[in-house]
Amino acid sequence: MNFDFSDDQKLLADQVGKYLDDSCSSATVRKVLDGDSPMAQDVWQGLADMGLLGTAIPENYGGTGAGYLELCLVAQALGAHLAPVPFAQTVYLVTECLLQFGDDAQKQKWLPQIASGSVNASLVGPQTTSLVVEGGKLSGHAEFVSDGSVADLFVVLAGVEQALYIVEAGEGVGVQTLETIDLSRDAAALTFDSAPCEHLAGDGVAKLEQINNRAAVLMAFEQLGGAQSALQMAVNYSQERFAFGRPIATFQALKHMMADMYVAMKLAENNCYYAAWALQNDAPELPLAAATARVGATQAFQLCARDNIQVHGGMGFTWEFDCHLYYRRSNYLALELGGLTEWEGKLVAALPLAASA
Repeated sequence: MNFDFSDDQKLLADQVGKYLDDSCSSATVRKVLDGDSPMAQDVWQGLADMGLLGTAIPENYGGTGAGYLELCLVAQALGAHLAPVPFAQTVYLVTECLLQFGDDAQKQKWLPQIASGSVNASLVGPQTTSLVVEGGKLSGHAEFVSDGSVADLFVVLAGVEQALYIVEAGEGVGVQTLETIDLSRDAAALTFDSAPCEHLAGDGVAKLEQINNRAAVLMAFEQLGGAQSALQMAVNYSQERFAFGRPIATFQALKHMMADMYVAMKLAENNCYYAAWALQNDAPELPLAAATARVGATQAFQLCARDNIQVHGGMGFTWEFDCHLYYRRSNYLALELGGLTEWEGKLVAALPLAASA
């Protein structure tokens, strides 16, 4: 079985990479991190203009209908460039909720707006039990919502029956921006005060489990891209930095460190490729493949981001070097869909199912 991407898919990845090389340098990331803007709006609109926000959205709903393999490669490029945009929440999570569980009217209303970049979205998951729905109105508090300050649309898990609801930002929705370890990514606390809501799907907990498995594959590719860039940054610096008359890349301790980084990254890459196949084909193995990819990619990105700092030595700990940008993002992404321990538990739980299949 060939798990590699096709030439056309690799061409897409190359085009996305070139666009991000030009429009999303570390200076762009730092501008968001240091400034007042919660996201890189120009980068976001550029992604929309290229049709990338609608990669997995069918053409009849305003997307390109390219598919999930292509979306995996887009995610990898975004992770490599640490893009400060709400792509994960909007595309991996909310778009998938609408595609999987929305009726035709909901899809016709929201998916074209998401594909065009005119609507950003965020998922309010099961981090709180205080959200209640009465008479089509949502009330309660959500303590932490990724991209909550920039979202125009929310999909919320709420009510005694724990169903999914669509809520528009604005009437009845209060937003308080939060600071996290990665200030280039937005986060907020939300207060809902009789906010109008629309039912999306019942049995929300089970349905979110399906969405999280799908999103985990895409998030793993984003983490893989970050790990690859952090490793490449360490290799480049070790070849350019001289000590005692020779490049530090020749020092055995650093060779071993970067070899460990490479092995972790390649293992994560292999797991991601298998998970991409499972996602594209909606295979029964998807829960196991998603958990395996998520665990491996989380470990690889955190290792590569951390040891990239070590390879840079004392300079790696300074604000002027970009090492901390990767370290911040690696820790932020490690928690966005649930922490490493949670996904290790899902991996263990999926193993007997895979063995009996």
